[in-house]
Amino acid sequence: MNDERQNDQDQAAPLTDTSEMAIRRAKVDKLRDLGIDPFGHRFERTHTAAGIHGDFTALEGHDVAIAGRLTVIRKHGKAAFADLLDMSGKIQVYAKIDVLGEAQYGLFDELDAGDIVGINGTVFKTRRGEVTVEIRRLELLSKALRPLPEKWHGLTDVDLRYRHRYVDLIVNPEVRETFIRRSRIISAVRRYLDGHGFVEVETPTLTLVASGGHARPFTTHHNTLDMDLYLRVALELFHKRLIVGGIDRVYEIGHCYRNEGVDTRHSPEFTMLELYQSFGDYEDMMRLGEEMYAIVAQEVLGTTKVTFQGKVFDFTPPWPRIHLLDAIKEHTGIDWLQVKDDQEAVAIGEKLNLDLAGKRTKGMVLDELCSEFVEPHLVQPCFLLDHPVEISPLAKRRPDNPELTLRFEAFANGWELMNAFTELNDPVDQRQRFEQQAREKAKGNEEAMAYDEDFVTALEYGMPPTGGLGAGIDRLVMLLTDSPSIRDVIFFPVMRPRG
Repeated sequence: MNDERQNDQDQAAPLTDTSEMAIRRAKVDKLRDLGIDPFGHRFERTHTAAGIHGDFTALEGHDVAIAGRLTVIRKHGKAAFADLLDMSGKIQVYAKIDVLGEAQYGLFDELDAGDIVGINGTVFKTRRGEVTVEIRRLELLSKALRPLPEKWHGLTDVDLRYRHRYVDLIVNPEVRETFIRRSRIISAVRRYLDGHGFVEVETPTLTLVASGGHARPFTTHHNTLDMDLYLRVALELFHKRLIVGGIDRVYEIGHCYRNEGVDTRHSPEFTMLELYQSFGDYEDMMRLGEEMYAIVAQEVLGTTKVTFQGKVFDFTPPWPRIHLLDAIKEHTGIDWLQVKDDQEAVAIGEKLNLDLAGKRTKGMVLDELCSEFVEPHLVQPCFLLDHPVEISPLAKRRPDNPELTLRFEAFANGWELMNAFTELNDPVDQRQRFEQQAREKAKGNEEAMAYDEDFVTALEYGMPPTGGLGAGIDRLVMLLTDSPSIRDVIFFPVMRPRG
């Protein structure tokens, strides 16, 4: 335990160098004595670092105004070079005493790596061919009291990078690029759906009933109303209420919360896309889903062939369709429709050495069976179709086999990417399904869906045939940015405090 604590202290040391901070605080006092505000004011920029590099021929010899953070300073007596970092990239700046004068050069001499400055200067190229801005006027915009860690890039303690993402973004350009790409991915998804007539909506994150997904919710309490509320686990049931209300195509990109395990693909707070289309079905959702993913990949990466951790995944439609029960039979030899009840299902699971701790229902065994024996084989993008009704409480039954539902999950790399149904619009059947979920919860299934009486009431007013789809935005971003952990694509992931 002592070794672990010392290791934490060693890794955190770059952020808590008190001796260096004391020197920097003394500089703040000195600057104030000189009448210089160490934490300056608005600065009007005319160019970015990338813009100057990209348009050097036209800008050579011209004046520009740039602003950003100094990352490296190289002093040579009465002249100095430094690297200035802004959101677009990095550019070299040059300070010379006979150009700046004693006062301005003295200010430059007080600067440290990490300080944020505004510079008016002239664009030129050094003898070594480096595009540079010669400083004509300098403003200190913010004095950094903490030094940037020297060996942050490639730091093995990724935990520290997640905790101090602001430093991670400063010193690791590839991290910044990941989040810029995330923004582009979400924009591409929005453009696709807006272009297909979907209306973006916002629905509550605090709910009276935690339903619409198989998950344990987070609970909170409203003091004024003196009642418990839940953070939503899914967007689904509010969206279908909107379909009842006559808004034919809706979508939302929003945060959901599930009080469950944390690993490289799961976070307690994550971003979901859900969409619903009146008068459609799960076939429409398959076509929409595969087309949307291909178009987003093409727009963001320039190709539908995505490289992730050394593997290439081809998102070009159409994706293969695989029936879930056929896949289970292929990989286990079990004909699931012949499994009669919970007891028989549990016996099968135990024989196959599944981890069934707290999982004693037919549906829970089926989930484990699929996770263990089927999903690892779903490497290239594909659809897994027609799930049994016991694990699909919101999906419409197949007309030719009421034990199965018109549902699919999309997979790639063994990960679930989408979940979609022909939505159940029969209020009587829906009520019975909720009652069955309540019985499962009573048997210990903490992720069983909660009974939502108001949703059943909405269905009783009539919901048209509808196709619906849910997709994890974070996993899509992981694939399109080659990020191995979900925490790599969430700015500030939930983490246990150190100490």
